[in-house]
Formats: sequence, structure tokens, C-alpha cells
Amino acid sequence: MTRSDLIARLAELHPRLLAKDAELAVKVIIDSISDSLAHGGRAEIRGFGSFGLNYRPPRKGRNPKTGAGVNIPAKYSPHFRAGKELRERVNPLDDQTKSPVNGEK
Repeated sequence: MTRSDLIARLAELHPRLLAKDAELAVKVIIDSISDSLAHGGRAEIRGFGSFGLNYRPPRKGRNPKTGAGVNIPAKYSPHFRAGKELRERVNPLDDQTKSPVNGEK
């Protein structure tokens, strides 16, 4: 689902809500999560999951074209952890014995 799909679905579920208002609502939610992460915090949506930051320490890399060593600086990367309710909806208890949808194990 893309951002525009989410906006369209929100407008569809709430007919009195204009598409422009649905777009603003989605923008505010995404911006709030982004701002929280940018300031070193985390964001949690109960039943869905939490967004946090993972620290990646500095390391030595290699330029694949030249083979020369490259120093890669430390950085933070966004990380999403699914909540219990989302995990249960994706993997229902009665379907645990079935193989994955795309055939992977």
C-alpha cells in the first residue's frame, strides 16, 4: 500500500472527510513519527508497532570498483518492530502449519 492508497482508503471509509483532509491527516502522522525519530526519540502505535533508531558503529568498507578501503562513519538507521496484534494478524494461530504465501521457508 502506498501513501496515496492510504489517503484514498481513508477518504473512502469516511465519506464526510474530504480527500484533502485525509491527505493532511496522513501527512501529520508521518511527519510526527519522522520528527520524533529525528530528535532521537521513538514512536509507538499500539497494536501496530514501534519505530526506533538502531545505531550502526563506524566500520571499514571497500570500494567494489577499485578495491580501496573506505571508512564508513557511524550512523543511526530507522527500525520498525511490529506489535503483537499485527504479528497475530499476519500469522494467525490456525495457519501456523501452512507454508508461507510466497513459498519461502
